[in-house]
Amino acid sequence: MGRRSYSDERCDRTPGSGGTIGVAMRARRESDGRRWNVRPRPSEETVLSAHHVDVVREAERTLMARLPEGALMRRAATGLALHCSRALPRVYGSRITLLVGSGDNGGDALYAGADLAARGACVRVVSAGSRIHGGGRDALLSAGGRILKENAASSEEVRSALSGADLIVDGLVGIGGHGGLREPHASLAALAEASPAFVIAVDLPSGVDADTGEVEGAAVRADATVTFGTYKPGLFVDPGAERAGRVHFVDIGLAPELPEAALLRPQAVDIARMLPSPSVEDDKYRRGVLAVRAGSDRYPGAAVLCVGGALRTGVGMVRFGAGENALARVIARWPETVGLPLDPLDHTDLGPGRVAAVVVGPGRGTRPSDADELRALLESDRPVLLDADALNLLANDGRLTALVREREADTLLTPHAGELSRLLSDVDRSAIEARRLEHAVEAASLYRATVLLKGSTTVIAHPGAPSFVSPTGTPLLATAGSGDVLSGAAGALLASGLSAREAALCAAYVHGRAATLAHDGGPISASDLLEGIPLALREVRAAGRRSRRG
Repeated sequence: MGRRSYSDERCDRTPGSGGTIGVAMRARRESDGRRWNVRPRPSEETVLSAHHVDVVREAERTLMARLPEGALMRRAATGLALHCSRALPRVYGSRITLLVGSGDNGGDALYAGADLAARGACVRVVSAGSRIHGGGRDALLSAGGRILKENAASSEEVRSALSGADLIVDGLVGIGGHGGLREPHASLAALAEASPAFVIAVDLPSGVDADTGEVEGAAVRADATVTFGTYKPGLFVDPGAERAGRVHFVDIGLAPELPEAALLRPQAVDIARMLPSPSVEDDKYRRGVLAVRAGSDRYPGAAVLCVGGALRTGVGMVRFGAGENALARVIARWPETVGLPLDPLDHTDLGPGRVAAVVVGPGRGTRPSDADELRALLESDRPVLLDADALNLLANDGRLTALVREREADTLLTPHAGELSRLLSDVDRSAIEARRLEHAVEAASLYRATVLLKGSTTVIAHPGAPSFVSPTGTPLLATAGSGDVLSGAAGALLASGLSAREAALCAAYVHGRAATLAHDGGPISASDLLEGIPLALREVRAAGRRSRRG
């Protein structure tokens, strides 16, 4: 029996109605998303590595020199076709539309489309330009696919191909693309987003900067991305990460050619290896003593949340110093806290006992006396975490900046985008939100400190080392006081003996999971995070035990 034609009855659906398979997939995806966008339980794979585009290109050139011509593209296309088939309830009869540009990822899409057409899928190609990959085009046509003559988004044929698809494959622009999508790419991306079809991006959603995650103007919004050889930083960092959907990795043999990664995304088992585990020999001092300088008469709640974050994370002792109002509020909520009425003339007194680390800033204030306190703490030999008001003081005082840069002990800065814009002085908040990784790295270099940039994706940067991104970020954390809890948790881990880089990563991971585990279908408050932290720690340690057994 010969190959059935593209137009036979298995492809005959009402134009513009949307493929029935695609509608079901989109409905399932939207119901799973839920209003509060809670992410599922994290993977127990090990750390994921991301490399910049220039590094990927060089590794590809080295590998291609040893392979037959076209072999690397065929490897990528085979993996892409596999993930496309897994996204469909069935391949035979599915309506698949490829959006294809002139680059190599357009070739990947064409070869994958040829594989799917050979298995009975109805594959149509919308070309965004006059040129497409020749070998991929020939393979697709030989397998029974069809290339539409029109490529304008206004064409009824193009609109029908997208609105009636079960699956759309985005192969418009590759990892070398910069800036927003131009026409006709931008209009095609908009039509893909409006379609009920499931959307898979090839290597990276078109319009997303592979190195930074920046989205400048129009970009494809994918439900899933199939990436090759190594992850790209733009897949891990918002706003690009939000456009990528679920990311699938295809091994094309590139790993031996790659140097150290620029960005790492650890998983639960990696966090489990870093977290301190209490032993039978521990006492409260071995588990760490944390000094907290947070809260004020105006903002006592910041101190309550910060101290709670530290205690829930497992610190051995919290020594809390503040004015009478904040001190009374903290002791009432956390009676296990060791209270320390402060001498306004002696900012160096951290109380008796072996203080291992200090948190300063949440709700503290920016008065001259607060600047004096911060200066005294930075002159100490203990690791210091600066948050909130301490960061604002730092941004406006060159002497404090010099102290941070000259410190031998660890310093951890935990800004959100607005605070980081002040620390960098000449960078707008919008620019930081667009290029989060780049600016976190810049701040770490400028201050010679570890920087934890809070946000939809939390980035941890440290001078001379690969950056981290936490995979557990969630919009649930966008609530007042959430950062105070994070500072307490990170401070507890600093006091336990972790480096600032490790403490920042572990705290960010646990903080995100705490929000998800405390979630009951609606929004949460910062106080709810305190109940979620022990659950998150238990989950991480369970993942570590499973990994050791397996």
